[in-house]
Amino acid sequence: MTLIRGVIFDIDGTLVNSNDEHATAWVEALNKFGIEAKFEEARRLIGMGGDKLLPKLSGLSEESELGGKISEYRSELFKTKFLPNLKAFPGSRDLLSLLVEKGKRLVVASSAQAEELKVLLKIAGATGLIEDATSSSDAERSKPDPDIVQVALDNLGLGPEEVVMVGDTPYDIEAAARAGIKTIAFRSGGWSDEGLKEAIAIFDGPDDLRERFESSPIARGVS
Repeated sequence: MTLIRGVIFDIDGTLVNSNDEHATAWVEALNKFGIEAKFEEARRLIGMGGDKLLPKLSGLSEESELGGKISEYRSELFKTKFLPNLKAFPGSRDLLSLLVEKGKRLVVASSAQAEELKVLLKIAGATGLIEDATSSSDAERSKPDPDIVQVALDNLGLGPEEVVMVGDTPYDIEAAARAGIKTIAFRSGGWSDEGLKEAIAIFDGPDDLRERFESSPIARGVS
């Protein structure tokens, strides 16, 4: 068994209850510009970066004039309408505190924009507990490409076998796997166990992992 020394956390849907709000913001932004989008379709894409999500919902690139306008409107809508009302999942800060107490090094790797991520970290209670936070602004390609996770891993300075990712979507699991890292998944993001089956362990959310920490791969190590 290899000792886990570092943990890379996703934040949306993992530490902060925000996936529904992200999906709603995308639907409202697309509708604003005359493009019909369904909540259920948007919801299943949350966890990807906006550069990948927008083309899947609309066929538009963020680089196009209309795509750029939609993306900009969505960002402002999310920041003003949804972000101020978001809450952390129960036990988010307690889990982070426990991991630091146990000597684990913590970083965040998120597809969120840098400005959004700063607020999300405060909501999660991560201030003072994580060493670094990587956003979509820090990598060329967003999840499920591995770039964001790779930057977070490089910042830790640990080998991939010494690190686990904690996320809530198949996109987190894929991105981590492509960086050589195994993932612990949370059901808090709304995915079924079938959708998260490539994870090495599945928990309900931060509180569940905290309560069952001693039997988790973070405490016991990974083979």
